[in-house]
Amino acid sequence: MRVAITGATGYVGQSLVQKLLRRDHEVRALARHPESAGTLRDLGVHVVAGAVTEPDAVRSLLEGADAVVHLAGIIAESGRQTFESVHVGGTQVVVDVAGHAAVPLVLHMSALGARASAPTRYHRTKWQAEEIVRASGRPHVIFRPSLIAGPGNAPLKMMVDMIRFSPVVPVIGDGRYEMQPVWLGDVTEAFALALERADLRGTFDLGGPERLSYHRMLDHLEAALGVHRRRISIPVGVARFAAAAGTALPNAAPITTEQLLLLLEGNTTAESAIESRFGLSPRPFAQVAQEICAPFAARPAAAS
Repeated sequence: MRVAITGATGYVGQSLVQKLLRRDHEVRALARHPESAGTLRDLGVHVVAGAVTEPDAVRSLLEGADAVVHLAGIIAESGRQTFESVHVGGTQVVVDVAGHAAVPLVLHMSALGARASAPTRYHRTKWQAEEIVRASGRPHVIFRPSLIAGPGNAPLKMMVDMIRFSPVVPVIGDGRYEMQPVWLGDVTEAFALALERADLRGTFDLGGPERLSYHRMLDHLEAALGVHRRRISIPVGVARFAAAAGTALPNAAPITTEQLLLLLEGNTTAESAIESRFGLSPRPFAQVAQEICAPFAARPAAAS
């Protein structure tokens, strides 16, 4: 199968590309910065230069494609890269071009919590993108993953670095807000199965096997690193002020106001399709934490 992928140079995209190549699919990738796609070229991927908001680039990407996997998205805005332009405008371009090119299948990555009434523009624009895909009338699959856990995940790397380099770890509020981290390998396997099986169509939540509070996630990461840190609570009001300052001055705070809202809302589902529809045994976060922390974990001293 010839598969066209947007967002192929990203965290999920690079892993999915490798999985599809191992399954003998032909992969074409859209790269906004083609100079960063050398690894994909080395793997034999045909790289098309351009952004997901550029119809000509997307037309080149989808030429002769049997399916398009639309992964491109952002977690924080920067210049012209806004939630509206990327999530909504980019998805509209992909769907329109796929329709004109008669691409048989559209796979789209949304986010758990996407809905019209969401408190964040991130989730609202993800919902708008879903609606564009559904309204296209084309065969489609929409995935809504929770936090995608694996080496290379930026929020988890930030947590690991806090534990490694600080004797005190800050926790916003009470730390009881829950997430349902899902292993990167389970997410990419679901994408591959959806490409290969015509019975897997529709919208699917993807979550791991456990609902974990922020404190429990820190527990697992500390265990994997072999350390224990004291934690201090940061009042939500203080965090909001710092996040607002960080929006205007990016170096002043580690997260934006949008990211703070996403964290405090939590991110869980009672309807994960990983096991029920895709037949996978979801990997527990404790195992994923071991993989993420392996390069940094304390090791016993060598025998003299």
